[in-house]
Amino acid sequence: MNSVSTRRVRLVASAAAVAAGALVLAGCAGNSGGNGGGNGGNASAKSITIGTTDKITSLDPAGSYDNGSFAVMTQVYPFLVDTPNGSPDPKPSIAESASFTDPSTYEVKLKPGLTFKNGDKLTSSDVKFTFDRQIKINDPNGPASLLGNLASISTPDDTTVDFHLKAPNDQTFPQVLTSPAGPIVDEQVFSADKVTPDDTIVKGEAFAGQYYISSYKVNQLIQYKAFSGYKGLNGQAKTPTVNVKYYASSDNLKLDIQSGAIDVAYRSLSATDISSLKSKKNVKVIDGPGGEIRYIVFNFNTQPYGAKTADADAAKALAVRQAAADLIDREAISKQVYKGTYTPLYSYVPDGLTGATPALKSLYGDGNGGPSLDKAKQTLEAAGVKTPVTLNLQYTGDHYGPSSGDEYGLIKSQLENGGLFNVKLQQTEYVQYSKERVADVYPAYQLGWFPDYSDADDYLTPFFAKNNFLSNHYDSATVQGLLAKEVGDTDKADREKVIEQIQQEVAKDLSTLPILQGSSVAVVGTDVKGTTLDSSYKFRYANISK
Repeated sequence: MNSVSTRRVRLVASAAAVAAGALVLAGCAGNSGGNGGGNGGNASAKSITIGTTDKITSLDPAGSYDNGSFAVMTQVYPFLVDTPNGSPDPKPSIAESASFTDPSTYEVKLKPGLTFKNGDKLTSSDVKFTFDRQIKINDPNGPASLLGNLASISTPDDTTVDFHLKAPNDQTFPQVLTSPAGPIVDEQVFSADKVTPDDTIVKGEAFAGQYYISSYKVNQLIQYKAFSGYKGLNGQAKTPTVNVKYYASSDNLKLDIQSGAIDVAYRSLSATDISSLKSKKNVKVIDGPGGEIRYIVFNFNTQPYGAKTADADAAKALAVRQAAADLIDREAISKQVYKGTYTPLYSYVPDGLTGATPALKSLYGDGNGGPSLDKAKQTLEAAGVKTPVTLNLQYTGDHYGPSSGDEYGLIKSQLENGGLFNVKLQQTEYVQYSKERVADVYPAYQLGWFPDYSDADDYLTPFFAKNNFLSNHYDSATVQGLLAKEVGDTDKADREKVIEQIQQEVAKDLSTLPILQGSSVAVVGTDVKGTTLDSSYKFRYANISK
């Protein structure tokens, strides 16, 4: 997912402030009205506290497409189909069944008696409302691009939902229903045509996941209570109360997990912090598959020689992107900044997924993954580009971990090697960043991606479809045709070839420049159990206990 998002709310990190925050949470339980039920799980179990630097942009699934927001949605909203613990393969969740009844119709049968925490019934009408509003709102920071193959929805009765697809045999549609586009919302609480404010959602108790939110201070503290009315795939929460504390600084996050002030630290500690914590006896460092990638986005309108610039020239613009690709030294960034916790990425689909191919490795730099100043010079000279090229490069220091400044400082140095580029590096806090990046403010900028689901298409369609979430004006009819083909190809071997071909085509165009691939890491106290980091890519608080 676009791993993309966040808000900067300063959080005092002293022990006194932590204690005060915990007391505030304890005294701010939400309403328990409605027949949806209150606390579930084991009432005698201890509460747990989780710390994170990820920030929330919106609790409304239509208005956010980022890791921090989806971490909340995973806990509090139901999904028609979901990934079971330890598996990337979708299974019916609040649905009794989900399958294709014909190549263009995916039918879901809901379980009977579903309700939200507020007591509102959850029916096929809510499901249709959920997806119709996603498409209608089409928020630039939302996940509507994932629903590009959805033509319409019909609801023959209260428990039946028929998704009618534009392209038949969509091999990714069940996965899309597990993604940030998939949380089911309450039509009695959410707006049909605009993003609903967080406070409205919390006060309306519009939740039917394993937890509901009982207290909410955006990007400061959230208290979750187990929802006994949850009827989904993954069962009742093991711990009745979970507190999540949001940190402005990863340094304070490290100090609190090391001292035992919190039970779990998940996103984002620096590579140095993780290395240090591995030697501590009172914590455990847990590694798992992450599928995370780091990359630079080029805005085809505002980059040097972009379509909307005074000296617009498509050939020169491409040469600028190619020269940047020639100069990047991924191995140096991996070792010097991330101490190997991120590894070089030469493909658009990360290593480990079917169809991944290192299309960038032979095309750019020295042809073996390293940089080449001579190649970059030749590329710019052949296109008639005057040097140094001024490149405004933006990054965010508060969303992708504390090492982003070092990462982009090194990238600046690499691009300026030989005097071919003059890089003007700037950073912006992520809430503002998420708005400005889709408003053509940044000619080139940092993004990261946390997968919605474990299929290669999740690294292709959201990036390179015509109306993609990057909003960078990349438009290739060839790539769009190939995307449509791979999504509906039921022959696995043939689909893999098409996925490889897409990466080769995009590598020529360089809409984005992949740099690194990372894993998922959590640090927990030694008395904490059930912290699961697996290929489902969902961090479920309901599994955790102590």
